[in-house]
Parts: sequence; structure tokens; C-alpha cells
Amino acid sequence: MAAARITNPLALPEVPQEEFDQVFEQLKRWGQYSEPSRGAWGTVGAEKVREAAGLVSSGRTAQMALPWNTVSGVDNPQPAMHLMVELGDREPPEPTCNKDFLGVAFHGKAVSHLDALSHIAYRGQLFDGNTSADVVNATGTDFGDVSALRHLITCGVLLDFAAIDGKDWIEPGTAFHAEDILRAEEALGVRIEPGDAVLVRSGHFARRAALGPWDADVEGSAGLHVDAMPLLAERNISLLGGDGDSDARPSPTPGVGSPIHVLAITAMGVPLLDNLDLEELATACREEGKYRFMLTVAPLNVPRGTGGPVNPIAVF
Repeated sequence: MAAARITNPLALPEVPQEEFDQVFEQLKRWGQYSEPSRGAWGTVGAEKVREAAGLVSSGRTAQMALPWNTVSGVDNPQPAMHLMVELGDREPPEPTCNKDFLGVAFHGKAVSHLDALSHIAYRGQLFDGNTSADVVNATGTDFGDVSALRHLITCGVLLDFAAIDGKDWIEPGTAFHAEDILRAEEALGVRIEPGDAVLVRSGHFARRAALGPWDADVEGSAGLHVDAMPLLAERNISLLGGDGDSDARPSPTPGVGSPIHVLAITAMGVPLLDNLDLEELATACREEGKYRFMLTVAPLNVPRGTGGPVNPIAVF
């Protein structure tokens, strides 16, 4: 598929690094969680799970994982691996077996994955003040690994910015501000509550299907602006995700390539879901007439891993 060309990404309102650092300090929740490696994820308890289960009525489900992408491209420079290690029809006796090998460098733009709290450091520090150089080495991390997160069942909220603007997608380079979140809540008839998981749809993969892939780091992506994060912090969300990587690109903060990653993970202790295919979910929300649903996230149990591939499921 030919790469999509984006000739004029929108200029985002700039947030100087000094101002960004003030927002970082404002949102910082170091020392506030009894299980720092779980961060905000650990605030979801049995009551929230019961609330989420109460949202189920039709039994409809929607998955969010992208297909395992083994094809090299402008947005997939390190393709996932899938090969066979045993072919049963060539290795008797009965019963014969067919066996696979999977391998992936999942952090990037091509794999739906969860970022744990060890994934992002700012000024050398991870969430809760852990020094990245002290706790992360070639074999993984001693703090904030994905196995600490285990599973999550909570209420999910889809902010479908493309839908409320009557578009198939929002152009890369567009930033969603706090007022846009409030506008989306009103338009979609939903409100973000404490412990909720917030998913942001720009229509990234609808655009990719229509126009081809592009290098979001270079040519831009739609996502949240820095000024949206205080509102999400005020609402005490447990998880943030999107069909990009939550960051609007180009970054509005010179010298900070992924400011939303920094504010969510390193300051707030909120894990991120990156590269979700939200098209099936958007259709389900529209047809079910609701943008709040039960969300299940069950990451791979990878001790010392900074994240992992994941397939979140919405249940209506």
C-alpha cells in the first residue's frame, strides 16, 4: 500500500518547556499509590468492576487489537515475526502438530500494546521518582513492569472525535484540547468518571485504510494536547488509550517528543494503550447508542517487561 502524504500538518499551540514542567509538577502523583508499580490502574477495585458489569445489556463485544503486522512499511520499520517451527504433516507419528513462533518489538506504531509505568522516563526519572538507570537494564525493569498490572476490568469511555465532527477521520496534526473533551462528552452523552479508561478515536486506521500508511512521528498524528491532561487528571482516570499513541504530533513542546506519554505515565501513573483499532468499537457505540461500556484488558504476564501486546475487549 502506498504511503499517505501529509503536506501541511496543523501547527499546534506551543507549550514552552518551562510551562510543560509546571504542568508536570501540577499533575505529579508520586507517593500517592499503595502499589506504585500499578499506579492509577491499581485504584480500580471490586466496586468499579461491578459498575462496569452493570453496563452490559446486549452482550455485544468489540475487539481493538490490530492484526499481527509482519509487513515492513513506513509505519512498521520493525515488522512482527510469525513463522512455523513444526509442520505436522512432515513429522509423524500421530497426532501431528503445527506449531508457531511469534516475535515482536511492540513499542512503535504497528502493534496494539500496553505501556507500563517503566516505559517512559522524564529527566531520568520514572513514575514515583524511580531513577531509570537504576531500575532498568538489558534484562528488563525492577519497577513498574507489565506483570504488576495484571488484568483490568473497568468502565470504558470512547471519545469519538471523528464522529462528533461528522468525519471518517481527523487529519494528522490536529490536537484535542480540554474543551474538545467536554464537547465530546456533551455530544456523545457520556461523562468520564473516576476509575474510567478513556479511549480517543481520531479515525487513524480509517484514514490508513483509505489513503495508506504514513510516518506519524515525522508527518504528524492527531491526539491530545498538553492542556487536555489536567482535566483527565481531575477526573481520576485509570487508563488512557487511542488509535494513535495519545500524543498529537508534531509535539507542541520543543524538546519533549511525547508530552502526553510523560504526563500520563511518568507524572500521573496512568498506563497507556497505543495503536488501538477503534473502528469496530466506534460502530458498536453508534449502533448501541452508548459510549460507555465494560472494558477488559489482560496484558501478557511478562515479568520485568515495560509493556506488551494486548487485545482489549469492550462489552455492551
